[in-house]
Amino acid sequence: MTENGLGKKTASFLDVKHVGETVASAPPAKRSKLSTVVNLLEARTAVQESENELAEVVIVCEPEQASLMMGGLHPRGSLYERPVNMDIAKQQHAEFRKVLREHGLRVLTVREILAHNIDTNMSARVDLEELVFEALTYKMAAGHETTALTEADQYYLSDVYKREVISAMSTTQLIDTIMVNPTVSLVPSYRDTGLTASYTFEPLSNLVYTRDQQITTCKGIVMGRLRSVQRQREVRVMRFCFNKLGMAVAGEVREPGFLEGGDFFPMSRDLCMVGIGLRSNLAACQQLMEEDLLGTRRLAVVRDDFDQHQDRMHLDCVFSVLSDSCCIMLEDIMGEASPTRRLVDEYLRDPATGKYKLSREGVEFSAFISGEGYSIIPISHEHQLQYACNVLNLGDSRIVSVHPASARQIVRDPRFAGDVQVIDFSSITSMYGSVHCASQVVKRVPRTVAH
Repeated sequence: MTENGLGKKTASFLDVKHVGETVASAPPAKRSKLSTVVNLLEARTAVQESENELAEVVIVCEPEQASLMMGGLHPRGSLYERPVNMDIAKQQHAEFRKVLREHGLRVLTVREILAHNIDTNMSARVDLEELVFEALTYKMAAGHETTALTEADQYYLSDVYKREVISAMSTTQLIDTIMVNPTVSLVPSYRDTGLTASYTFEPLSNLVYTRDQQITTCKGIVMGRLRSVQRQREVRVMRFCFNKLGMAVAGEVREPGFLEGGDFFPMSRDLCMVGIGLRSNLAACQQLMEEDLLGTRRLAVVRDDFDQHQDRMHLDCVFSVLSDSCCIMLEDIMGEASPTRRLVDEYLRDPATGKYKLSREGVEFSAFISGEGYSIIPISHEHQLQYACNVLNLGDSRIVSVHPASARQIVRDPRFAGDVQVIDFSSITSMYGSVHCASQVVKRVPRTVAH
């Protein structure tokens, strides 16, 4: 068994090690800017055509170490729903990873990807040090000027000194620095070492929700742009992970676009959906279409014009795909008379020009979904608040849920022919998300390949 660089052995890390050994005999390739640890996709891009295809590779981020601890100090200011018990959250997330592996998925965690090969591969070590260099800031404290320091002490504010410090760090130190984004403020002390430091941090307390920093489409991984300022650094860390794993990034959303992964649903090779409202916006959808990053003939933009509530911040808070012909949906948003209804604008890609054009506008969401051949199992408002809609489909209607009552409702419905496994995720949901939020499936087996 292999150490993960964090002082312990974990089963999920074996997925990284196993895949690395599988491709070890492949011919060497020229090293890119970031050293490739493993190529999970065996020279193919990441792909996800439908939420009901067999999930093969998933990236998660275990809730541990300083970033979660800092977020828990003030849950509301850290975008959490309620206070969180860190030890229970770690246990529940470990069980979640175990369930995914038991279903045959390769489970890769952010910390393990960052740590992999650092102690044996200098290229991997230097790449990680560069990411740390971006995360760590040295500056003079407010009200103090650099000129107050002696020439010798000014060295300790320099990039040269910062690189010297980083080069001496352990793997654990490097990763923790990335996760907490520290700023070291210095004042002259005129005694001892001549300097006194104070510290501020901008922890990545929400990185446990690896759904949001990107989407995986028919064309591959597209990096998003997060609405919350304190979450925007997460995109840089996730992109580093994809580069290290050899997963090509097909594109990225730029200003003024905002795109969060909880608003994206791949429905088929023909159709994908993006919710817009509180988090994602139309500008991002336009970029996805203009740069041909979707790979589908149609895009359904699901507009949240009337609700825009934190409890229903993403499309995956009110909707999910259970099979090729069955889904769940918050009943409160269904129907033309609903004051919180969602409306769909459908865009159609012209095969001659490759450009998308608006083909239908303002279609009520449940009517649109029914028109696509889906039966809808309605979820009550009470159950939606307990994350009943935020389920993870592992393919072929194998569903992971965190809500027993709605799980019973689903399996009792004659229109659903799959399985639902319920896990306790209560400490993770304290941070305002559930199993769909806490997973980024970067590879599903396309139907054409599976068949």
